[in-house]
Amino acid sequence: MKLIIGLGNPGAAYSGTRHNIGHMVVDKLQTMKIPGTVIKKTGVFMNESGSFVKKMTDQYKINLSNLYIIHDDLDIPLGEYKIQFARGPKDHNGLNSIDENLGTDEYWHVRIGVDSREGDFRPMGEEYVLQNFPDDEKVIIDKTIKEVCKKLETSLTNIR
Repeated sequence: MKLIIGLGNPGAAYSGTRHNIGHMVVDKLQTMKIPGTVIKKTGVFMNESGSFVKKMTDQYKINLSNLYIIHDDLDIPLGEYKIQFARGPKDHNGLNSIDENLGTDEYWHVRIGVDSREGDFRPMGEEYVLQNFPDDEKVIIDKTIKEVCKKLETSLTNIR
């Protein structure tokens, strides 16, 4: 069995923010019904993601090589993504919480690029990820979400 968890913050105020890209991807994945896969959104704030992930991996008895965490990544430009084992961004409080609770970073990272900052007056990461995507970026992120979901569906369906 595979477990996919999308990171984000609870509540309507955060639903369209960069930090909630994991929840956005899961919303789409849940319509696809991938066999042998449990798909969940965290129900806690980003910095507390580890307790939720640990609870789910224990509940479903998941080998961490079958765990996929979908998250925002400021090290990757908007519209790009990477699916990598045991490789995440330089600094991400949600992933730090997960690593601490699991005792490892050896799980799949579905890294969704959300960075489109330019120039010398770039907002700090903590502030930036809590901003909503503007309309022009929503088009890009919608396309990226579809690509990620198709890639995961294909990969997970072919891996048994």
